[in-house]
Amino acid sequence: MILIIDFGSQFNQLIARRVRECQVFCQIEPPDISIDYIQKLNPEGIILSGGPASIYEKQSPRVDKKIFELGIPVLGICYGMQYMIYALGGSVKHAEKREYGFAELQIMKEIPLFKGVERKTKCWMSHGDSAEKLPKNFVITASTENTKIAAVANAAKGLYGLQFHPEVEHTPMGKKMLKNFLFDVCGCKRSWTMKHFAEQAILQIRNTVKDKKVILGLSGGVDSSVTALLIHKAIGRNLVCIFVDNGLLRKDEGEILKKRLKQHLDINIRFVSAREKFLSALRNIVDPEKKRKIIGKIFMDIFEAEAKKISGAEFLAQGTLYPDVIESKSAFGGPTSVIKSHHNVGGLPKKMKLRLVEPLRFLFKDEVRVLGKELGLEDELIWRQPFPGPGLAIRILGKVTRKNLSLLRQVDVILLEEIKKSGYYKKLWQAFAVLLPLKSVGIMGDKRTYENIVAIRAVTSTDAMTADWARLPHSLLGKISNRIINEVNGINRVVYDISSKPPSTIEWE
Repeated sequence: MILIIDFGSQFNQLIARRVRECQVFCQIEPPDISIDYIQKLNPEGIILSGGPASIYEKQSPRVDKKIFELGIPVLGICYGMQYMIYALGGSVKHAEKREYGFAELQIMKEIPLFKGVERKTKCWMSHGDSAEKLPKNFVITASTENTKIAAVANAAKGLYGLQFHPEVEHTPMGKKMLKNFLFDVCGCKRSWTMKHFAEQAILQIRNTVKDKKVILGLSGGVDSSVTALLIHKAIGRNLVCIFVDNGLLRKDEGEILKKRLKQHLDINIRFVSAREKFLSALRNIVDPEKKRKIIGKIFMDIFEAEAKKISGAEFLAQGTLYPDVIESKSAFGGPTSVIKSHHNVGGLPKKMKLRLVEPLRFLFKDEVRVLGKELGLEDELIWRQPFPGPGLAIRILGKVTRKNLSLLRQVDVILLEEIKKSGYYKKLWQAFAVLLPLKSVGIMGDKRTYENIVAIRAVTSTDAMTADWARLPHSLLGKISNRIINEVNGINRVVYDISSKPPSTIEWE
């Protein structure tokens, strides 16, 4: 396995993804990890991530510098390289010319990290500090026009540093460099597969849960469905799934779930109707974070009540994924900044006497889909696009009312029908509609209208860490707009969101 130290980069999960793509397991840990724990993990290699801090700041994150004395190969990326240089006796200064975006990398030394890499290649820079003086026995291995020390190495000790980001698509040879580190420097084997993960996860769930019961909040999405099937294979009927109809779901959500999971896979599911409770609590609430917290609290309250009815229930399962964790807080306690809270991250209320089971916490969405296929889940569920836990509440900008929910449900049905008919559904990460708290003037049948506006959001992505707006054909967008305006009474304007992540998030709230 490869250990990744989280120095706060928003690309941490992308580094992990690149390692996983090479069928090598990796684990992310915070900088305060102890040397004893590192030795217990016994990694083949260590990657120090980038981060927003400057090494000369007092509060900058640091890992125990004994990490460089363990005889384990280390790759420092951006801030990770700067920390390596600083910790081993070199120096880092504020750069005279900051470097953000593309740069041409000139490779100067033949080292294992650059095997098979073109001598001149593009790379992606994102730094305001630069190395000034190298530690003893380190050499410069690559430069750019603005950054003399763009890569360094002490090959004898297996220590390497890259000032640029090899994990991003903008560094074309970055994947090759990472592969070289994994296989040529660290000697890793390609042993990380979803079949192996499933076997290990099932065994771990059985050993943890034993003869107790597990409660799972089932949404019908791929994450909760794969979680349910995985735990079901481990403990059978001792898994009790609870589907809560919060009144914020898409059309016929509950009926579809009954057919797909309860009837086809014989999973134990209880259905709870709580529409009034959620809608009443959300009355006049506009702030998205308040919406999320209200929905999360009621959801947990319902689970606590249901748990008391189930004899032997000691665990609550959640379909938490890696991106959920990093967007709520830095993964495993590192210094990455909070973007937004997630409904299924952050633990349980103290009064709730259930322990968490999160078997997918280390997986990306595409890995979850592969796992679902491995477990025998049908394609219709495997390829279902992400749907937020708070449901349509955060796709209605403004007050959540029955009228607004009805409008958005009708729009949602039309949008997904046309996206599926066009063949774009599996090509997109997500496609959804957002009801805006605005009205506009229109003309219908020679009469003036003053009605609602909806925004269509469609993005492409591989892991939700970054996303680009989808270049859907104008003819398809025109058909979607035409159907919505003609068929949904109360909508007279449709707009299309053409912003990418970053700087925007995928969901609007």
